[in-house]
Amino acid sequence: MIKIVTIIGARPQIIKAAALSRAIKNKFSDKIKEIIVHTGQHYDENMSQVFFDELGIPTPDYNLGVGSGSHGAQTAKMIEGIENVLLKEMPDYLVVYGDTNSTLAGAMAASKIHIPIVHIEAGLRSFNKAMPEEINRICCDHCSTMLFSPTATGYKNLINEGFNPKNEKPFTADNPGIYHCGDVMYDNSLHFGKSTDNRQQTTDFVAEENFILCTIHRNNNTDEPERLNSIFRALIKISEEKDIIIPLHPRTKKMLDVNLDSDTYSTLINNKRIHITEPASFLDMINLEKNADLVITDSGGVQKEAYFFKKPCIIMRSETEWKEIVEVGAALIADADERRIIEGYYHFKDNRIKEFPEIFGDGKAAEFICNELISNK
Repeated sequence: MIKIVTIIGARPQIIKAAALSRAIKNKFSDKIKEIIVHTGQHYDENMSQVFFDELGIPTPDYNLGVGSGSHGAQTAKMIEGIENVLLKEMPDYLVVYGDTNSTLAGAMAASKIHIPIVHIEAGLRSFNKAMPEEINRICCDHCSTMLFSPTATGYKNLINEGFNPKNEKPFTADNPGIYHCGDVMYDNSLHFGKSTDNRQQTTDFVAEENFILCTIHRNNNTDEPERLNSIFRALIKISEEKDIIIPLHPRTKKMLDVNLDSDTYSTLINNKRIHITEPASFLDMINLEKNADLVITDSGGVQKEAYFFKKPCIIMRSETEWKEIVEVGAALIADADERRIIEGYYHFKDNRIKEFPEIFGDGKAAEFICNELISNK
């Protein structure tokens, strides 16, 4: 039996980890033992514990309780805590997901004591190194032993950076293996999408149809007044035609009355067609995504989930690591530009997207990953 230590800390990682934990429980319990370490990067109960409860993820074996802080301070605390766990557990692999500080800290800690790193969601690139996530992705990939990319583009990015697709097992940090395996989030969406068909929404506002789902959480959108005002002016304009549901991230909620100008803030809080709710659980988000007409977001995960459920998406960032969804016409990049966001709304209103090619695998990425981990030993 092999032992893996899984690092999670932020909402997206917790959700992604559900797919691997479910595969281990259902098909590999006699071959893989999983130890879960929660860094505590997200410590708000609505943003963390609810996902464990809903998705059936095992209770973490360790919780480092790091909480918020500057990138340096937060990451340093995580590295120290993760290293202590790894020295105690001495796993065969450390498994990390995505691009958060928890992922970077896990990769740094494991690489220093020569524990093989498995990066799930490897190879994604926005080609914007001003984004901390981009630095985290690159550093983690180049420390890893086994790299599992959800898309063909991600796989090609790794090859372009010097990874050799012809490397043979056993893989090591100096002889890494790269894979195009599909997306574990697609695994989850297929699995949990069925269970939400008759689910009653627990958000504050319920809409059966004809609404837009919007999420806003990135620092450069919430913390820069010009960008935040531009976004909400666009949403206010669009709401003249269609209801908008915004499950509001705690960071965004805190910044609204700080960074919105008084007129925009007043118009927003008195707008009866913009429905601001508490953060939505994962299953509630799936339900909202399935029933929305359009998704507007700055979240990488929500972009994909919109695509999984065949919904058009307006991306409030200057670039995306999920380039395929833009290339097939299912998403538009609008950044925080008021005019472009509004134009994106009318584009999708007038042009119904009919084709959503299967670019994220077959819904069995987690099983594939488990088999590869076992066969590399």
